[in-house]
Amino acid sequence: MKKLIVILCFLALNTTFAQTSESDDIKAIHKVLKKQRIAWSENDIEKYMEGYWKSDSLAFYGNKGVTYGWENTLDHYLTYYPTAAYTGKLSFKINAITKISTDSYYVLGEFHIKRDIGNADGIFMLVFKKINGQWKIIADTSV
Repeated sequence: MKKLIVILCFLALNTTFAQTSESDDIKAIHKVLKKQRIAWSENDIEKYMEGYWKSDSLAFYGNKGVTYGWENTLDHYLTYYPTAAYTGKLSFKINAITKISTDSYYVLGEFHIKRDIGNADGIFMLVFKKINGQWKIIADTSV
């Protein structure tokens, strides 16, 4: 009987730690998205890009097709959003954050950009991976 109680306590404790860890992961991902939203709304594309994995393997899928690499993605954003009139004020609606594996999640959401030249709205799916202790976007599909 004592063994059964010890096993049940261990399982309950293990489940609690797993839930806390997942909750912490989701909070950290929200924090990355908040920093990106603020940077974008301040027309600071370079700071916005800090949320992305700085690698040639980064994948960005948008209306113009696939862009690979952090530098190419930065160039894409600077080309299509050259001034504050284009970046406007960004907001997100996060619809789901789902765990894929121990160190990765996907995020489904909607973006809304309020700007004088005309608002822009769309949807996105991001893949976050924990790299060197930091949550980074490794793939972005935004349309």
